Amino acid sequence: MNTFNCNGLAQISECAKFVIDLCKDQRVWVFKGELGAGKTTLIQEVARQMNIIDRVSSPTFSLVNEYQNPRGDVFYHFDFYRIDKIEEAIEIGVDEYFNSGAYCWVEWGERIAELIPENFALIELLRKGEENRDITVTMVQDGD
Repeated sequence: MNTFNCNGLAQISECAKFVIDLCKDQRVWVFKGELGAGKTTLIQEVARQMNIIDRVSSPTFSLVNEYQNPRGDVFYHFDFYRIDKIEEAIEIGVDEYFNSGAYCWVEWGERIAELIPENFALIELLRKGEENRDITVTMVQDGD
């Protein structure tokens, strides 16, 4: 487990670099934090640093957005905040996405916990005041 104290948006670039450096070898990244903790903002900066050319926004209603970088690498961004039943995630083929070999960034993964692969990066955002966040990265292996 590694933690970075992000002191506001002025440090978002450093925070994203911290996350990328720790998680780059893992394909599924689960972002966990309360509503408004900054999950989407952090994903937007991660995407920028990974040279994604598409506009990055939370897929709250579509459940999944697909992005690309100039090399044609594909990235998937999920938001399961609004799902009512796990079957909704199954119906969109979440297993196929997770097994595609592409990076998959997941918001509100706790709503589909049983579908998350056994090995993933858990990025937890904890508010430490109005602007500050502690960003903790844990590599989960074999469902630990």
